[in-house]
Amino acid sequence: MDCGKGGCGGCGRREIVLTPPEAELLLRLGELAFLPVARRRDEETPVYLEEMGRSPAEYGEALAWLQCKGLVSLDYDMPLKNFDYAAYRDYPIQGSAALTAMGQEAVEILELQGAEY
Repeated sequence: MDCGKGGCGGCGRREIVLTPPEAELLLRLGELAFLPVARRRDEETPVYLEEMGRSPAEYGEALAWLQCKGLVSLDYDMPLKNFDYAAYRDYPIQGSAALTAMGQEAVEILELQGAEY
């Protein structure tokens, strides 16, 4: 996934297209403010294991695209305090995901207009 090549559809446009997993994660971040994420040392794709509605691969790809679109910040230097990362023991790099200002705007729009997914 290369954000620099404009493949996400989010750069320079006022309209951002979201997949159902992306919309779900945005709304979840609107409720919780931070989500746990992790990754392997040799991979860039984030891992998120807290939701059961989709596969970890789907959620990981959704988080990566949300970051490309500027809606979410993934910070592997700031793991969540008092969070049990036991489920993430196979992923040595642990951190957190949070909404950006643009992500917060997107959540507000989704909540006002509703999301169809």
